[in-house]
Amino acid sequence: MKKFHLAIATHDIEATVRDYSDRLGAQPCVVVPNEYALWRTETLNLSIRQDTSCQPGELRHLGWEDSEVNEFATSVDVNGITWEAFSPSLQAQEIEEIWAGTGYVPDKA
Repeated sequence: MKKFHLAIATHDIEATVRDYSDRLGAQPCVVVPNEYALWRTETLNLSIRQDTSCQPGELRHLGWEDSEVNEFATSVDVNGITWEAFSPSLQAQEIEEIWAGTGYVPDKA
């Protein structure tokens, strides 16, 4: 099953986690304090990342979470937007590589 992936920048993880948790009606499945948060709903894979090189709310990239994908793939569309394709387990591996010790394991949401 594919889920749409949206990755945006923030300058305030804690405030964004509160706001987006209310908007999505769900808590993030992983939070790295002052760095990163990820929500996985039935239809959406949404990540936020503390990134001072971007404006708050700026699109970092789009993509697809797809359980059939065996390796990360990245492409750029005609509008210059980066698109990624990845499986839940590949995303979990990337999270652990960047922020060791999160212990994040994707559920089936």
